[in-house]
Amino acid sequence: MGSFSIWHWLIVLVVILLLFGRGKIPELMGDVAKGIKSFKKGMSEDDADPTDKTIDGKTVEHKSDEVR
Repeated sequence: MGSFSIWHWLIVLVVILLLFGRGKIPELMGDVAKGIKSFKKGMSEDDADPTDKTIDGKTVEHKSDEVR
């Protein structure tokens, strides 16, 4: 099992172009790029101050309703 030759890769490329069409591949890659950007944004939001207890600019307070 060696690496594939250039002819194998050309055949794979032709099959992919036939299946998806020329217009679909750039659209698909744009969607992948948007997904990566939103993932990075989500990761940077997780790295924010963990003691910050605000949601959408509003302070969240927890009040326990203990019944004794």
